[in-house]
Amino acid sequence: MMTSLTEGKSSASDPKRDNRRAMTVRILLVDDFEPCRTLVSLILQDQPGYQIVGEASSGPQAIERIAELSPELVVLDIGLPGLNGIEVARQIRNCSPGSTILFLTGDHDPEVARRALYVGARGYVHKFDIVSELATAAKEVLSGKRFVSRRFRNLGVNARS
Repeated sequence: MMTSLTEGKSSASDPKRDNRRAMTVRILLVDDFEPCRTLVSLILQDQPGYQIVGEASSGPQAIERIAELSPELVVLDIGLPGLNGIEVARQIRNCSPGSTILFLTGDHDPEVARRALYVGARGYVHKFDIVSELATAAKEVLSGKRFVSRRFRNLGVNARS
C-alpha cells in the first residue's frame, strides 16, 4: 500500500496551504509622530504574513497613499495635521472600502473612540497599550472582529459602539 508521501501528496505540497502561507497583509501606517510609526512597524513586521507597504504623516498624505497602495489594513492615528483621523476614515470608506481601519490614539476621550468606531473603524487602541495589544488587535480586526483597547472598555466603550 502506498503512503501519502510516496504518492507525492504530503501536506507540504498542498497548494491550498501554500496559498495561505503566501498571503501577505499589506499595511499602511499613518501617524504624524515618526517614533510611533517606527514602533508600530517593528511590532507588526514581527508578525507572520504582515508587510508594511507605506507610511504617511498627515491626513491628506494618507488619502493619497491609500488610493495608491490599496492596503488591507490601515493603522491610523486620530490626531493628524491637515485632516484628522476621523475624516480620513470617512474618506477611506469611499476610496478604499476593502481596507480595514485600526485606530491608534493618545486621546483619552471615550466619545472620540465611539465616533471612530461609528465611521467604520474595526479597532481602537490607545498608544499606551501598543506593545501589549497591537498584534492582537490587528489579528482580530483582520479576521472581521472588532477590538477595543482595555483602557477604553474600562470607560464604557465596547466593540459595538
